[in-house]
Amino acid sequence: MSAPISDHSKGLLLTAIGGLTLTVDIPLIKLANGDVWSVLMVRCATTLVVTAIVWAVWRALSPRAPALLPGKAGLAVAACYGIGSICFLSAVYHIPTANLVFLLAFNTVFAAVLSWFFLKERPRPATLAAMAAMLVGVAIIVSDGISAGSLFGNVLALCSSLCIASAITITRATGRDMGFTSLVAVSLPLLVAVAMVAQVGYRIEAPWWIVLNGAVVMPIAFFLLATGPKYISGPEVAMFYLLETVLAPIWVWLIFLETPTPQTLVGGAILITALLSHSLWQLHQGRRRRAAQAVRHAP
Repeated sequence: MSAPISDHSKGLLLTAIGGLTLTVDIPLIKLANGDVWSVLMVRCATTLVVTAIVWAVWRALSPRAPALLPGKAGLAVAACYGIGSICFLSAVYHIPTANLVFLLAFNTVFAAVLSWFFLKERPRPATLAAMAAMLVGVAIIVSDGISAGSLFGNVLALCSSLCIASAITITRATGRDMGFTSLVAVSLPLLVAVAMVAQVGYRIEAPWWIVLNGAVVMPIAFFLLATGPKYISGPEVAMFYLLETVLAPIWVWLIFLETPTPQTLVGGAILITALLSHSLWQLHQGRRRRAAQAVRHAP
């Protein structure tokens, strides 16, 4: 009975480290001060090179190295992460950071809905209540974006959130190791970015921030977050994306003095409260189920 507990703890640790690492992504993008397609190209190219090197070394040292693309499910997960990356980076340039990270945190709702339809895991009343509260929070944030002329950026952020939830759901359904898959997925946005840079030109004032992002932050964050669903549930994995929701606006405020609007703060507070409450409830229910199973199987 010790193995499941060990696996669960391992999953929590991996996703916690990945979530913390991800919080510096947006500040590094903003510090680079470049065109969206140029930033996307350098970020993805650096990530792909580092991924290839790490995987080759791992493969040479151990035959048990995870596959880059484990079958059709791997292709689907890679597509989700690739499209989500394009939407995410585009949203960075269209809406304030607080709007972006609050809407990205909405992936918990998407994960619950997708699990309901595809994994036959019907949401409980508490989940439905949390989803209703989060819809109210998102509506407040989006209404602020409409008045600021940034509805397109809000839609991009929601699309990125949906892609993350889809990748988590597929990974959870298959039980496969998708750590490298999330990194190989940058091939899709890289191709799009190269094509766009060829048309509009290259512009990054401080490319070393993006190189740091692509070489260190992205490989660590996405490998660990993509590995998490193998050990813990989708809502638990999504909970650690909240670290970016809470910390990224703080880093941006400290560095760039980008103050969130009152509407964003109100909507974000509702969203975060609902998400945290729901995630903590999921953790509590999981512990109760494991304890009940342990009692039933006790000699």
